Formats: sequence, structure tokens, C-alpha cells
Amino acid sequence: MDLGLEGRTAFITGASSGLGLAAAVALAQEGCNVTICSRDSGRIQAASETILNNEWADPNKILPLVCDVTQESQIQSAITKSTAKFGHLHILLTNAGGPKTGQIDDFSEQDWRDGLELNLVSTINLCRHALPHLRSAAENDGHARILMLTSIAAKQPINSLYLSNTSRAGVQGFAKTLSEELGQHGITVNTLLPGFTRTERLQHLVDYLVTQENKTKEQVEEGWAKQAALNRLGEPWEFAAAATFLASKQAGFITGVALAIDGGYSKHIL
Repeated sequence: MDLGLEGRTAFITGASSGLGLAAAVALAQEGCNVTICSRDSGRIQAASETILNNEWADPNKILPLVCDVTQESQIQSAITKSTAKFGHLHILLTNAGGPKTGQIDDFSEQDWRDGLELNLVSTINLCRHALPHLRSAAENDGHARILMLTSIAAKQPINSLYLSNTSRAGVQGFAKTLSEELGQHGITVNTLLPGFTRTERLQHLVDYLVTQENKTKEQVEEGWAKQAALNRLGEPWEFAAAATFLASKQAGFITGVALAIDGGYSKHIL
């Protein structure tokens, strides 16, 4: 199937590792120009090399940028640099690292504010600054997509993830509202809700639970796997495949959807 992504431009934040990087690799392999962002210069350069180490990779189609998504000025600057290089923007994939883990008494007021800034406010600001370019892409090419990476925790809260449960649920409300407004312009807006997937972020949660619950790493991971219908954890490439389809030309009639990529972990009917 031709996904219609050749020559399109994607802007991906939180792309130095994990799910963001996996999505960048998948989109680049489909022929997209890909801007990848992270707040750490060394890590985003390493991510760029990871993509370029593939025989199909074109160095002229990969742009690594430093961008702290909690700083609106850096978001604006990064989007400007991306459109200056590639000339347009068709796909925005918003992503940021997970906030602190803990119990209710572990968080200060500032922790709550930081969590909302990291996951919710950053998503709002990325959309605000990308929208002029996405509207232009929708008008000129009929291809404009917003994908927001949240978490299955937005639908089924996970113990110890207070900040993530709260902020990512806010992203869901924002995304659904935005999808209604932008539909008339031909811009689709969807969220991706990964379950327990083998990433660096998941390892941090494993380490926390090993300490808190006096379990081994294997016991923690086995417990998660047993709750999923597929009885295993996910892999980043599986998330990336779903993201790539929703970014594609063929997904033009899908909007306002919260897509769980969790192996059947969540048990809600809808």
C-alpha cells in the first residue's frame, strides 16, 4: 500500500529515543522529510545518526533540532527552522517525556505545574504554532495531520502515575475539541495511546516499582503482560506502524479518535 507520505514533512518532538524516535524512523522510511526534536543536543544528534545508519536514509531529509517543548519560544523557533528547510509541514506528532512518578504526598505544587507544562501545555503550544503551516498544507496538498502521543493512562489511570494520568487526560480533551474545529479545513487530529511498551521511560517505571513493591524486574513486567489480551509488552516499532498509518493519505477520514496501542490492556468497551 502506498501511504502517500513520499515528500511530506513531519515534525516530531521527544524524538531522541523511544516511541518518538521509532515514529521518526518509520516516517523517514516512507519517504518523509523528518524534523526530530529533543532538548538534549547530544541525544538528538545520536537519534539522527540512528536514522541515517539505514541504507534507505537520505541525509537531506533529516533535520535534528534542539527544542525544549516547555519553552514556547523554542517551539516557535524549531518550527520556523523546519519549514525554512523543507518548505512546508504536513504532519505534527507531539510527544514529551513522562513526568515524575510517585504517590500523592510525593508531589509539590510545582511538580503538578511542571507535569502540566510538559505534557499538556507543550502540546497546545506545538499545535498553535504549527497550525498556520498545517492549514496551508491542507489547502495546497489536502494532507495535514496532527497526532498527539498520550498514554493508555488517559483512559485507564495507572497507579503511581498521578501527573501523567492527569495531564494526558487533558490532552485528550484538547485533541477532541481541536478535531471538531479543524475538520472543516481537512486537518485530522488523533491521539495515540500506547500501553506498556519497551522503552527507556518504561524501564524507569520498572525501577521505581521494583523499589516500591519489592519485586523483581521480571515480576513487574510479567504482571503488566498478564493484564493485556496479547499477554506481552509492546515494541516501539508496533507503535510506529500505527502512527505512520494515521499520518498517511489513506487515514484522511479518521479524526477525533483515541487509538489504544496496548495489546488489549485497557478494558473499556469504547
